[in-house]
Amino acid sequence: PGVMSQVPAGERQAAGPPEDCEGSRRGRRWGLLATAGVGGSLVALYAVVTPFVTPALRKVCLPFVPATSAQIQNVLKMLENRSGSLVDIGSGDGRIVIAAAKRGFKAAGYELNPWLVWYSRYRAWREGVHKNAKFYISDLWKVSFSHYMNVVVFGVPQMMPQLEKKLKEELEYNARIIACRFPFPCWVPDHTTGEGIDTVWAYDLKCSRGCETKSLEITPETES
Repeated sequence: PGVMSQVPAGERQAAGPPEDCEGSRRGRRWGLLATAGVGGSLVALYAVVTPFVTPALRKVCLPFVPATSAQIQNVLKMLENRSGSLVDIGSGDGRIVIAAAKRGFKAAGYELNPWLVWYSRYRAWREGVHKNAKFYISDLWKVSFSHYMNVVVFGVPQMMPQLEKKLKEELEYNARIIACRFPFPCWVPDHTTGEGIDTVWAYDLKCSRGCETKSLEITPETES
């Protein structure tokens, strides 16, 4: 029995100490955990950043470009002596809607990017205007703006002709449309303020429709 229980010295050395095996296993576990942690962080970062960037990749889009302080002040200037509800088309991070709500407007923002909408809702709550500032996740082409008296648009040139037609068909007679960064292609602005990228154009729909009606009445006489 004594001979059977003995293990050759060479085999004992090859097996190595048990502590080394345990340490190796711990190292592999920590390595897997570290890899999983880094991978999870990258996935989370991608999930947060991507929605802010991808709107710029759409065919016709409202890319997220935050409004400057000058643009906000110019918009508010165009809203002086105005009342009624207000909508910001492509509201981004909610700056215009929140600023208008602070001036007493019942303001709403429509934005296709859910992350921006959730962030806007948080900002409105933090600044105490969440009751007068509402934000909706929606495609602007699938929404009717007929019940708004003041419309703010941060558009891009490719979409302005189609949006001009949509607003003309939907808005009430005394609505005011405020365009930022890019004007509408056919309408003549009633008021303009600011310079460069901070320029803001205001269009009173009653004036635009009045001019159209007048031109239609005069055309037959001119041709005759």
